[in-house]
Amino acid sequence: MHIETIAIHAGNHVDETSKAVIQPIILSTTFERAVDGTYPGGYIYSRSSNPNRTLLENVLAKLEGGSDAAAFSSGNAAGMSVFQSLPPGTHVIAPDDMYHGLRNQLKLLFAGILTFDFIDVNDSQVLMDHLRPETGLIWIETPSNPLLKITDIKQVVKIAHQNGIKVACDNTFATPVCQQPLALGADLVMHSSTKYFGGHSDLMGGALITKVKGDWWLKIRQVQEYGGAIPSPLDCYYLARSIKTLPYRIRGHVHNAQLLAEFLEKHPKVESVMYPGLPSHPQHDIAKAQMTSFGGMLSFCLKGGREEANRVINQLKLFTRATSLGGVESLIEHRATVEGPDTKTPFNLLRVSVGLEHIDDLVEDLAQALA
Repeated sequence: MHIETIAIHAGNHVDETSKAVIQPIILSTTFERAVDGTYPGGYIYSRSSNPNRTLLENVLAKLEGGSDAAAFSSGNAAGMSVFQSLPPGTHVIAPDDMYHGLRNQLKLLFAGILTFDFIDVNDSQVLMDHLRPETGLIWIETPSNPLLKITDIKQVVKIAHQNGIKVACDNTFATPVCQQPLALGADLVMHSSTKYFGGHSDLMGGALITKVKGDWWLKIRQVQEYGGAIPSPLDCYYLARSIKTLPYRIRGHVHNAQLLAEFLEKHPKVESVMYPGLPSHPQHDIAKAQMTSFGGMLSFCLKGGREEANRVINQLKLFTRATSLGGVESLIEHRATVEGPDTKTPFNLLRVSVGLEHIDDLVEDLAQALA
């Protein structure tokens, strides 16, 4: 099936009892045993599994072309479950530009349990120089947050698999509509489903999708069940509902982001624009080769430094000053402030989650703010 059809049908079923066309919300935390002590409905306890979560995980797996998916209460919980599944002493390689929440997890929560290096994973020589006998995972994020760097997934996978190392890809910025890392060889895909999957800035979730249901995946499933960082049935229901419009929403985000990036690139007060759909992007050719479209996120740096960035962001009317991304409304953020004192993000950089407003209104708002 095409992705639009998967998004609508793989997370839903007609209720057998009432014949309701839309799946019911099953709030029960526990399920009745049969007289012989078995569970004929297939469910025991909602932390282990729930009908709404089953449907959500089914559509997530099919969207990414995976064999199984696991839903979590947040993107951070999903990422942490990957790190918790690794044996103590495992060496992890991660990109030098990545979501600061997961970077801080490694630095603050897993110090002394795992070892790690943050490097330019797109430089093959640098990557190979950092491989160790105990390296068990290469974590990639493409496009990256907030510099929109593109990682050549096939290249990293080739090096990793030649050395018996797994590759996990944070695909949050791209979504499976724009990019499918499992098809490019990655072993695992991670999402903050709070973002584009939810799409309306009103629920929180995370997801992991695996290519193969092997021993590593079973360990991740154990972390999900015993750790208990799972989404509620209501969150699962609303996520599955939102996913039905994902392919069409993403087309609007991509359309607006491309035009906004082209406008900003020509503006005399803009120093640089980071968007993989621009031919000026350093990895534009890689993006064209592995992405079907370029996503709804962009960043730009202003001439005049931090002071000018603060002035512009406070002049905007339609762009809301807020963290997060992927909602129908446009958001803008001074990212370095959010990331803390150890940030490597330029202080004149503004990150934009381009929404679904009319592009002329968004351009006009940025034009007046820049002026």
